[in-house]
Amino acid sequence: MAELGIMIEGQEGLNWERWRRICADTERLGFVSLRRSDHMISLMGDADRDCIECWESLALTAEWTKKIEFGPMVTPMTFRLAAVLAKIAASVDALSGGRLLLGVGAGWNENEHSVFGIPFFSEKERFEKLERGIETMRDIWKKTSPKPARNPIPLLIGGKGSKRTLPLVAREAAEWNFSRLDPEMFRDRREALDHCCREVGRDPATIRRSMMCSYLIGRDRSDLLERASQMREVIPSMKPMSPEEVLDNMKGRWLAGTPEEIAERIRELSRLGIDLFMLQHFLLDDSDGLELLAKEVLPAVA
Repeated sequence: MAELGIMIEGQEGLNWERWRRICADTERLGFVSLRRSDHMISLMGDADRDCIECWESLALTAEWTKKIEFGPMVTPMTFRLAAVLAKIAASVDALSGGRLLLGVGAGWNENEHSVFGIPFFSEKERFEKLERGIETMRDIWKKTSPKPARNPIPLLIGGKGSKRTLPLVAREAAEWNFSRLDPEMFRDRREALDHCCREVGRDPATIRRSMMCSYLIGRDRSDLLERASQMREVIPSMKPMSPEEVLDNMKGRWLAGTPEEIAERIRELSRLGIDLFMLQHFLLDDSDGLELLAKEVLPAVA
């Protein structure tokens, strides 16, 4: 069995109207989680694309939804002082009644930091900032109010590095996210994480394993080609391709196909121990695609 959630790349055209609709659709259709990236400018080179601020949008998600889990995937610890992030997260979690999953990371996009005048440290310094930040946040949650509904707020940490990332996941995370549709690499990193858990005396089963992957769904070949054509307007590298070439390019890297084909692929992948699939929803106005996922894929994998 597997659960499905929706992941939004907020820097690629997300505005308030779209976010309100996505929040409503995700909850109404029965997905278990809604997450969005925490970036401040398009990572695809289009500075004219809307990108509403992450934490303001999450505060509204706490109001606009009543049941689903939600959160950032992930907030770079470079963007905000850890103590300030702790206060923001505690406030949003309290507003939602304890539905926030706090994804945190070290930060990686140097250009984004430069555009907004945010210091960009070495990889070692950024990772140290992440580790210290987690300690600081938990201290703030102990001694200030409002308290999170779940104290400490459960953390999501993504990545695959065996030297620092996976040991940190084993020590601190409620969920580990693997952001690549690569079964062999996932299996290898899963075993490495299990080893890290045993080293710190933690049951590996207490960590939820999620995979973030892109998807494209269609009722039939014609429907798929129509969405593939739309995808060319979102992802610049696909713009020169024909719709058929877009679909060929996705093979092995995306969950792309009819509902039956996507469900079968998810069932196959879930045997690796993946509990949750976070599906990147690039076509932000495509409520019909979400409906199709919910009505025909969700029941087939649950």
